[in-house]
Amino acid sequence: MSLHEECGVFGVYSPAPCQAAQTAYYGLYALQHRGQESCGIVVCNDGLFYSHKDLGLVGEVFSGEVLSRFPQATMAVGHVRYGTTGRNSRSNCQPIEVNHQKGRMALAHNGNLSNAAALRDELELSGAIFHSTSDTETIAYIITRERLKSPSIEAALDAAMDTLDGAYSLILMSPQKLICARDPHGFRPLCYGVLPDGSYVAASESCALRAVGAEFVRDLLPGEILVFSKNGMTSNRRHCGKCEKKLCVFEYIYFARPDSVIDGMPVHTARIKAGEILARYHPVQADVVVGVPDSGLEAALGYARESGIPYGIGLIKNRYVGRTFISPGQENRMSQVRIKLSPVVDCVRGKSVVLVDDSIVRGTTSGLIVKLLREAGAKEVHMRISSPPFLHPCYYGTDIDSREHLIACQYPMEQIAGVIGADSLGYLPVSELSQLAGSQGYCSACFDGSYPTMIPEDTRKDRFERKLSEITKSGNESEATTCQSNRTEN
Repeated sequence: MSLHEECGVFGVYSPAPCQAAQTAYYGLYALQHRGQESCGIVVCNDGLFYSHKDLGLVGEVFSGEVLSRFPQATMAVGHVRYGTTGRNSRSNCQPIEVNHQKGRMALAHNGNLSNAAALRDELELSGAIFHSTSDTETIAYIITRERLKSPSIEAALDAAMDTLDGAYSLILMSPQKLICARDPHGFRPLCYGVLPDGSYVAASESCALRAVGAEFVRDLLPGEILVFSKNGMTSNRRHCGKCEKKLCVFEYIYFARPDSVIDGMPVHTARIKAGEILARYHPVQADVVVGVPDSGLEAALGYARESGIPYGIGLIKNRYVGRTFISPGQENRMSQVRIKLSPVVDCVRGKSVVLVDDSIVRGTTSGLIVKLLREAGAKEVHMRISSPPFLHPCYYGTDIDSREHLIACQYPMEQIAGVIGADSLGYLPVSELSQLAGSQGYCSACFDGSYPTMIPEDTRKDRFERKLSEITKSGNESEATTCQSNRTEN
């Protein structure tokens, strides 16, 4: 099991009609690393919404023909998804569109609400009917409920944020405005920039701004709401400073693209630092340092620089393995690893190798990569991990939902190297995470169990599907009982 990359959101607001869908397309391409399950784009042309959403990668879902069907528009909002709540289905594709008494909106969300189940129960008891099993629809309902009693869509979002708990970076499009919001803890990144023609662009990461030719302006503050409209940009900071900042530190270790800058810290620099720290805490005599593509490469470079051991390209990643690749069963997982990664034999044969990766979850994939290097002739393999051990589930968007899946919870630290077949193993110390995030606050709950919010009772990814199944089963049993009763009376 490997970690998955959250979601990515993108939005554009232009003073005049433009190729907004195409701009969103390029922005989503740059954010593809954050989600490969599904994607979607919704544009607004003079108050009319046009959309296309489906399962698959950006290049699969949006052909040239599909893009040509989008009209010129003043606004667009886009999304790439890896779902940490709700199954992978078309009903869970985003952006979510809502029609209500006061208009229409499209919503794209990155994150995970820690109080989603409680809010959904409350909404269902008041008569709400859900069409998906993601917590994004819960957010949409809360905003819609507030919109019916608020003077504007931004006021509705402001009021909704008093109810939402957990991680969310949002881009919301109404017929006249594009609105961005970041939760008060700032768990997930969100930034904006300006195109040469004066259009505004917002995205999960700064790499997407550069991809469309926009100049980065700044990150949204935790708790901030930005409104882009014909009147320019306005900022609402009522929710700012209410909570301690808790940016997910794993954005720097794994999620974000290395060419992005998040809250002032370049991701590339953070990963180099992680490797340097690993070299100081876990030195070893070796011939070459090799990184596991992609997010282990910078940390490997940092380890090499600090240790003086030569850096080598010892693993090549197949970049053409998309969602259409049919995954073998558990018993053939080695075949899957061979398809995705290939060792460079000349780099590792007969050598003692330092292998640097971003994390170990179950340990299965790490063990197979170690085996690949040994088959290629590596004399020794010393594993170094640029994050601390995962010991706790994450409730804010990272796909870690059970301690039973975590190798660090199943074995003592000194035994894990043997389980994965490595000669030695070293993790980044929890105490050194601040070196990656700079002086800002960060969330490290998956490593140390210090949660910034209340922990939900049910944390399973498919909890809403299970609930729906239980309701359906209960209804069927009730109907069967009624039919039996009728037959008895007759």
